[in-house]
Amino acid sequence: MKTLVINAHPGFTNHEHFSVQLQDKFIELYHTHYPEKDLTIMNLYEEDIPRIEATSLWSVWDKQAAGKELSSTESKIAERSQFLLEQFKAHQRVVVSTPLHNFNITSRMKDYIDNLMIARETFRYLAEPDEQGKVSEGLMRDNYKMLMLFASGSVYTADSIYKSVDIAPHYMQTIFQEMMGFDDFQLVRAEGTATQDKDRILNTAFTDLEQKFSSFYQ
Repeated sequence: MKTLVINAHPGFTNHEHFSVQLQDKFIELYHTHYPEKDLTIMNLYEEDIPRIEATSLWSVWDKQAAGKELSSTESKIAERSQFLLEQFKAHQRVVVSTPLHNFNITSRMKDYIDNLMIARETFRYLAEPDEQGKVSEGLMRDNYKMLMLFASGSVYTADSIYKSVDIAPHYMQTIFQEMMGFDDFQLVRAEGTATQDKDRILNTAFTDLEQKFSSFYQ
């Protein structure tokens, strides 16, 4: 099955970054297990990712809702956004490699998600709330899985002040599994990169990645 690898690090060319090293390890595992298959690799910070701005996606959506004709610039924005959406939907396995920025995912990753969370494409609204009060359901339920490769300077799994602000993984799981309907969401962490021993961090993360790799493709 097709795999989309999304690098959300602005410094994606620097292979010393922990999230980039996790991605490199994933690619190594992939080519070892599936030498005849190709990966789709996308570096968000070198891609054209439409944003929710007055002269970009907001204008496009506003005119589309009103049935108005798009300008040539808006048409290109709409086409690019549709391409990103269709590319995403064509891959049943999605890997996101990202650092933590100010307690959340990177801004470009959020921009990318804004091109994916489209009603009647990746989710739909319900006529009535379900038993849990939810007013939408995901449409990405055909064996879609996500693997998040996540690097953070502090340790967010220990019982400390940082545990309560472990926002990024929760946000990603909510968007892709709870809202879009992905069958599975897995997380591999390289945490404590600002204070802990580098080799220990990577060894722990690589071991976890190797263990989760097999189930990712089941």
